[in-house]
Amino acid sequence: MPRPVGLFDHVVTLLRRQIASGDWPVGSRIPTEPELVQSLGVARNTVREAVRALAHNGLLDIRHGSGTYVVATSELPGVMRRRFAAAGPRDLVEVRGALEVAAARAAALRRDEADLRRLEELLEAGAHAAFHRAVVAASRNEVLIELYANLGQVVPHGRPVPPSCPQARRDHARLLAALRAAAPETAAAEAAAHHCGSHLGE
Repeated sequence: MPRPVGLFDHVVTLLRRQIASGDWPVGSRIPTEPELVQSLGVARNTVREAVRALAHNGLLDIRHGSGTYVVATSELPGVMRRRFAAAGPRDLVEVRGALEVAAARAAALRRDEADLRRLEELLEAGAHAAFHRAVVAASRNEVLIELYANLGQVVPHGRPVPPSCPQARRDHARLLAALRAAAPETAAAEAAAHHCGSHLGE
């Protein structure tokens, strides 16, 4: 028979659900310990240990004198940070680049007109990081989307690229053209060329 879920596990599940659902968005301060004790109807120690567990897993940040804040919606970034603590930045950036190439290839085959319009808008706005995320979203690969989003919380995109950067705009325009033409290998090549020409030099 399955082991019954203990009170601690139950509270952790409830708090995790509040975070995952967006009721407690990233950057927000969660209710205070007394408030959680009252709303959940459990002992203070149970709440405290549940909060500590989620902080250890990278979902919450306990700031003494300020409160406890949501820093991630998934425990994967925290796991990644611990697992890849010894990895060099270049290794992690290369993995992100590989995900971008795979996403571009898949997006060329699976994108729809709404995706193309969104990418055109982001290209015109010079929203470079959002353009990358939109290409990944257009891949329709949920595992790839989740990995990319969580890796993005571990590996920053380096120096911010100005919206007016002509090279980034040209790179993204070529990638968008490949996606519009439903040319997966061309899209992958454009994503790879953009990655090598920008991210690795940051």
